[in-house]
Amino acid sequence: MSTTVTARREPPGPQARVSSRRLTERVFRIRESGIIVVLAMFVAVTAVIQPRFVGTQEIGFILANTTVFALLALGETMVVISRNVDLSIGSVLGLSAYLSAYLSASMFGAHHGIPIPVVFLAGLGIGLACGVANGLMVSLGKVPSLVVTLATLYIIRGIDILIVGGNEVVAQTLPNAFIQIPKANIFGVPYLAIAVAAVIGVGAYYLRSYRSGRELYAIGSNPEAARLAGIPVARRVFTAFAVSGAIAGVAGVLWAAQYQTIDSTAGTGYELQVIAAVVVGGVAIFGGSGSAVGAAIGALLLNTINSALYVLGISPFWDQAIAGFLLLVAIALDRLISVRLATALRRRSYGVGT
Repeated sequence: MSTTVTARREPPGPQARVSSRRLTERVFRIRESGIIVVLAMFVAVTAVIQPRFVGTQEIGFILANTTVFALLALGETMVVISRNVDLSIGSVLGLSAYLSAYLSASMFGAHHGIPIPVVFLAGLGIGLACGVANGLMVSLGKVPSLVVTLATLYIIRGIDILIVGGNEVVAQTLPNAFIQIPKANIFGVPYLAIAVAAVIGVGAYYLRSYRSGRELYAIGSNPEAARLAGIPVARRVFTAFAVSGAIAGVAGVLWAAQYQTIDSTAGTGYELQVIAAVVVGGVAIFGGSGSAVGAAIGALLLNTINSALYVLGISPFWDQAIAGFLLLVAIALDRLISVRLATALRRRSYGVGT
């Protein structure tokens, strides 16, 4: 009489979970490296055709234009990682840009200037109020973020139009200290670009190293499992929207300082460009993976393409077409990587093929 013994498959232990996490992080680091390679190749090809593209002035121009998008991408990354989206950032930027510039211009004319930090605090407060409103409706109201932020995109833009009317703020009415913010540089590199890079570094470190930051990834990967694990999902999602709004408010102040002519159209369409930069930079549109650094690199890539087209004398309409194409490629690649990675992790967890 023979006895058949069936081996019971044990669940993966701590070592297997650590190994799986390292595999996941390695895959997405490779993806970010691939974006850097694409950026370097694009710059090299453009420089061969038009050498002035790599001149100090052109590089400084690209970095200055990237700062606002990279900053917006940081806030959007936190939202997208949690499997949500913030479409209102362009309208928040526009409202903040006009009100902060108007405050700066009016106080400059009446009282010979207002401290620059106060202007930034005003922009921060405007953005934070908008972000809190979005966060409350999504986290407590349980309304899909796409619906909420699409509605607030139009509501905030409508408020902006009502406030601005046919008026605008021009450079002549702004204090010189405010105008000089994006112009100050060292060896052609704007101080503002250095400051934004530092902020993105802090944001990336927070998402990677702090528990509340890591919980955003868990929520994006599986919201229901995160809830069952005891993660305060509503609080984390609310915080992500509040931070995204606050960052958009500060970005509005920087936008006003850079472009200096502000009307009701400021920031129109920025939400789609920022989302494109975030997804191209390796942040999964379905949540759960990506990094702030990758999103910033995505913003740099799209702005570099825009500047290259201008230098080469190509119609700027191609910029939108290229951005859309890269967005489709990034989403398709993200889906392919997710499927392959899930299969690899499943095999590794149960020891298949080892």
